[in-house]
Amino acid sequence: MKILITGNMGYIGPLVVNRLRTSHPGATLVGFDIGYFGNCVTGAEVLPECRVDIQYFADMRQFPAEILNGVDAVVHLAGISNDPIGNRFEEVTLDINYRASIELARRAKEKGVTSFVFASSCSMYGSADDSARTEKSPLNPLTAYARSKAMTEKGLEPLASEKFRITSLRFSTACGWSDRLRLDLVLNDFVAAAVASKQITILSDGTPWRPLINVKDMARALDWAIGREIDCGGPYLAVNVGTDTWNYQVKDLAEAVARVIPGVEVSINRDAQPDKRSYKVNFELFRKLAPEHQPLVTLTESIHELKGGLEAIRFKDKEFRASRHMRLMVLTELQEKGLLNDKLQWIKA
Repeated sequence: MKILITGNMGYIGPLVVNRLRTSHPGATLVGFDIGYFGNCVTGAEVLPECRVDIQYFADMRQFPAEILNGVDAVVHLAGISNDPIGNRFEEVTLDINYRASIELARRAKEKGVTSFVFASSCSMYGSADDSARTEKSPLNPLTAYARSKAMTEKGLEPLASEKFRITSLRFSTACGWSDRLRLDLVLNDFVAAAVASKQITILSDGTPWRPLINVKDMARALDWAIGREIDCGGPYLAVNVGTDTWNYQVKDLAEAVARVIPGVEVSINRDAQPDKRSYKVNFELFRKLAPEHQPLVTLTESIHELKGGLEAIRFKDKEFRASRHMRLMVLTELQEKGLLNDKLQWIKA
């Protein structure tokens, strides 16, 4: 079996590669990444890319079709990864996350790939009432990032067939430790603040709802989707991935961190503008289709692993929100150094 993982040098990629290396020991794993965050390694003993068999460095917008020769499954993680980047680079986000993704799927189908797995997002639900969103609920994407995911799902569905299964995994908000840690995620941010300063400042009023999932459990779901049979959801499947017990208000996450890490104070910005992104999600379909691949890592375990990882790298940066642990800061720094242009393409000297 030959599996292509796009975006394998990001936050989720190292966990996915580790999972697939274990569950498919005889498979050829191929990585494809533009390399923006290649040097954002956190505490890894070896470069995560040592665990793939082949590593390609290139831009999704100029994807070489020959890389798909002999590939059985594609795990498509590559893309602009969050709202702050998407807001600054809206057209680039649509180019990479939407247009390049659809083109990759078209080429994969032409090359005889049988399984295409797309890392989508529950953020497409945007602003919702108190009822938990199901896969049949209307989408309400509020940001360029969320719109790009919704547009990609819509573009992928017509490509699916009996011989080309497409699975769009609508992931909850990611959290947990990785060889390429991001701190621009709500739980990771709170744990970093607690470790560095014993002070968690919630930038919103704390009331928005978010479903969460540990990156290890995201990797489990991606592994399931690769081998999903056609009678388990049909040629095209869009499914919420997470667990009902992991729907939290932001203030509850901060308080959970404070319970694990002694002496932490939590403050809420009562004057903050309301965060319109608020949604609870129903995961009944995922429980039905993937009973053996349900999330296993608890919230408390996720907090402990983040705390332990940060302490192991002697993390003390109280100003981490302006550091290279934030993906937008990395891209900004690369641009300031003249390495990336305004379309986030590498400038070749």
